Amino acid sequence: MNLTIDIEEKVSQVIMTLAGEIDIYTAPKLKDKLNELVSSKNADVIVDLQGVSYMDSTGLGTFVSGLKHAEDSESKLKLIGANERLLRLFQVTGLDDVIDVSSAEEGDLNG
Repeated sequence: MNLTIDIEEKVSQVIMTLAGEIDIYTAPKLKDKLNELVSSKNADVIVDLQGVSYMDSTGLGTFVSGLKHAEDSESKLKLIGANERLLRLFQVTGLDDVIDVSSAEEGDLNG
């Protein structure tokens, strides 16, 4: 399956909406785009995961990389709209303690 990446630039933030699967085949494209967005100084990047049906460990690594780039450029990275399976992946790996991630029920764009 493919991964669709839509970018919406607002006045104070950038919203990246994802749909499809994040795996070893689609993660490189996502990683490049995410790192590009969070590398802008003081960027506020929100990634909407609501349309993501599947993610493996490659996807987790992509978001860890994005977080590192965000920290290096004093930017913010927030993941919203994670379904129960995705949220569980972040919890089991302990990444929910490092990355700001919220479920579809709690997620909103106002942060």
